[in-house]
Amino acid sequence: MVDEKPVLSLSSSLFPRIFQAFRMAIQPSKLAIAFAALTIVCLTGSMMDLSRTVVVGSYAVALPRGASTEILRNQNATELDVYLRPGASLKNFIESRAATNHRTGVFCTLWRFGVKEFHGVLGGVFSGDIPGVTRCLGDCVKALTWAFRWHTPYSIVFFTVAFTVLSLAGGAICRIAALQFTRAERPGLIQAVHFALRRPASLLGGPVISLVLILVFGAPIMLMGLAGNLPVVGELLMGLFLSLAFVAACAATVILVGATAGLGLMSPAVAYEDSDSFDAISHSLSYVYAKPWHMGFYSIIAVVCGAVSYVFVRLFGFLLLWTTYRFLEIGFLRHDEKLHTIWPEPTFASFLGPAGALPDAWSLWLAAWLVRIWVLAVIGVMVSFVISFYFSANTIIYALMRHRVDGTPLEEIYLSPSKASAEPLSFEPAASKPTAEANGGSPQESETSE
Repeated sequence: MVDEKPVLSLSSSLFPRIFQAFRMAIQPSKLAIAFAALTIVCLTGSMMDLSRTVVVGSYAVALPRGASTEILRNQNATELDVYLRPGASLKNFIESRAATNHRTGVFCTLWRFGVKEFHGVLGGVFSGDIPGVTRCLGDCVKALTWAFRWHTPYSIVFFTVAFTVLSLAGGAICRIAALQFTRAERPGLIQAVHFALRRPASLLGGPVISLVLILVFGAPIMLMGLAGNLPVVGELLMGLFLSLAFVAACAATVILVGATAGLGLMSPAVAYEDSDSFDAISHSLSYVYAKPWHMGFYSIIAVVCGAVSYVFVRLFGFLLLWTTYRFLEIGFLRHDEKLHTIWPEPTFASFLGPAGALPDAWSLWLAAWLVRIWVLAVIGVMVSFVISFYFSANTIIYALMRHRVDGTPLEEIYLSPSKASAEPLSFEPAASKPTAEANGGSPQESETSE
């Protein structure tokens, strides 16, 4: 009997494919789509921030230090800072500070908070501080809760616009990434945007329908809670029908966990299958629960790869600004103070440099604002890379999970040149094209482009 060597299957070495996400994310067309979406979101938030509804004031924080307690005063504490402080009363803070302190905008507050928490998560990933990462993510959820609870009309309008724009941009990015990953074709910018604009319901419907289903299963539990307010009868009804509440809560929890873990797979599902939102939800939930360990492993690989890629991109952006600044400094000769007035020296931690008062002279003031806009553009490209990487990595993960669960070849993608004629196509390697010609077909018949 001859011993046979074990053969490693293709699926056992799929995870290295995730590292292709960096090369795919820096593709100019994806960055352009992400940058356009980011610009729309930021302009919307900046215009809405003209209302300046967030109270800013002085707030004392008690911190234990050995046997004593140290009092730290934050002179520029926002509502969000107070809301995140355990035991603090945001209502009292607003009522005591609203008439005497300046205000800022909701978008500006959330942006600064999001940047801080993002770098906190990044540091936790590199240091292996899992509790720190969890704490940062929890604070982000609390920040969204604060926005919707204390600034409800603003949050409904802004997050509706942001969700719509980012979902459509994500669909276009996923479509390019899917076709690029399958090596079938590389659609242009206009083709990808056209694909997303023709499927707004599919791209927006997945997360919305998941949220609606959670609320549907939670509604009977809320009604039971309302009935519990009745004297005597209320508590008895709650005790008798609590088991039914557990059943509804179980269904809501299954959808909540699956939709949260599989949220990033919904846009790739539309990009790959050209399907509706219900099919996208079905695919994402089935892949999460069918292979949870693989899904978790792929996600961890993507997070680590994304963190390293972001540091590399940020380093490149810093070197770009730093090199420009140094050459300008040489050109200004002995008049470095003018350059420092117009453009504070950028650092790796802060591309805009240390905050300071704008110059009084109109020419210096205008030059400082123009420099700030160009630096913000560099920061925007960096953030656009994060958006592009997120959707590109999830597109690859979707293909790997589909191959794991359904056994679908990685090269298979659904192309629909028109609504009337659409069929799933599996693209063959280039070596198999002569066979199609030998059977009477033409090379053009084996490929379909949008």
